[in-house]
Amino acid sequence: MSRLFQPPEVKAPSDASTAISQPTDFRSCSQFFAGGISPVVPNMQQLKPRELCYDAFAVLHSGLAKTPVFVAERLSRAQLENDKSGKRTDKFFADARIPRGERAELDDYKHSGYSRGHMAPAGNMPTVQAMAQSFSLANMVPQAPENNQKSWNGIEQTTRKYALRAKGDVYVISGPVYDGKPKTIGDNRVWVPTYLYKLVYDATTGRAWAHWIENSDDARAGKPISYEELVRRTNIEFLPKVEVTGPASE
Repeated sequence: MSRLFQPPEVKAPSDASTAISQPTDFRSCSQFFAGGISPVVPNMQQLKPRELCYDAFAVLHSGLAKTPVFVAERLSRAQLENDKSGKRTDKFFADARIPRGERAELDDYKHSGYSRGHMAPAGNMPTVQAMAQSFSLANMVPQAPENNQKSWNGIEQTTRKYALRAKGDVYVISGPVYDGKPKTIGDNRVWVPTYLYKLVYDATTGRAWAHWIENSDDARAGKPISYEELVRRTNIEFLPKVEVTGPASE
């Protein structure tokens, strides 16, 4: 992530939260990380970090930004083809594992002009429960509405299609990037990203690439960037114990 700063004092949120009986330690959900090792984030303690495990993804949450630092998934054809036997719940909620004052609340997004943008998309979830968990605000960033519905959705679909035809596991890490002094929304001053990324790593071929897009309504997805370029732009070592053997390839 780019330069960090201490935002102004926030008001205590009033929205009800939802308890999730999942661990708050990546050692309990290491299956979502290539090689079982989570990304290395510089100066991580400045972010007020909290590790959150869910059924089908893992979140490093920032109590400073009130958004995820990154969200990790492991996709496979079997998972994506699994019948979820139900519709999207669309029931967004604040995760009670995150203390008040360090998390976004539902009211923060109201009349903000921004959508609640999934980092791990609901469409990737293998079960009804996992899909419901994907609506945690810990998995969301304030996203330009058209970007969320069109360009970012296209990136999600492209990634899903690749995982469906891949020969093995595909690891995906998504997250926000902030430039300068971020804009904020709501009483809790939830940070609004300048850019969004989605890293794709094919464990079978060793190839990795990343989608990079500005968080604006008129942004369009361009050609994927290399893993090395993503690391340079974010200062995050996403695959610390993995040898990337090839450039972007879809």
